[in-house]
Amino acid sequence: MAQIIFYTNPMSRGRIARWMLEETGVPYEARIIPFGPPMKTDAYKAVNPMGKVPSILHGDAVVTECAAICAYLADAYPEAGLIPRPHERAAYYRWLFFAAGPLEAAVTNRSLGVEVPTERRGMVGYGSFERVMDTLEAAVSAHPFITGDRFTAADVYVGSHIDWGLKFGSIDDRPAFRDYHARLSARPAYQRAEALDNAAAAEMQKNA
Repeated sequence: MAQIIFYTNPMSRGRIARWMLEETGVPYEARIIPFGPPMKTDAYKAVNPMGKVPSILHGDAVVTECAAICAYLADAYPEAGLIPRPHERAAYYRWLFFAAGPLEAAVTNRSLGVEVPTERRGMVGYGSFERVMDTLEAAVSAHPFITGDRFTAADVYVGSHIDWGLKFGSIDDRPAFRDYHARLSARPAYQRAEALDNAAAAEMQKNA
């Protein structure tokens, strides 16, 4: 019996949660939900009132939002070694929330063509897209992984943003991002997650 029910769509941020689940090595049951009305049913909105994926159901606990899912699973399964050590906690939380806040907001606005006037950059949490890219580059260049020399759940989340951004051109294509992505994409859990989501996406297209 799967310990975790994982609600996802292979063409969504659910790929982040899938990778995190594969890193933990715990059993889970994936339930693929098509975009549109299936995500807005009363049954699914009882899990996630936003009508979005991913979500996980772990016993009676419901967790939504990818950064929260990554942090939750790291804490729930400490044997996987994905939680920060005491000296790694500051960087772990800093970059996890940086990616969930300034990075995602900056990339989304850029993708939507939203330009923040220079005189109003103080009103947005990220300031400017260029400053976010420079900050992210410095973060992934300082050490092999985001907290130092060891892979943690924060790398799943930060790395997923870079992975997606490089694939779809929504972030700058910089050597530091390529190098960081190469380290992460060599991980067996990343490769398993990619294969599972690619297969699920192909099956959905075949049945569309």
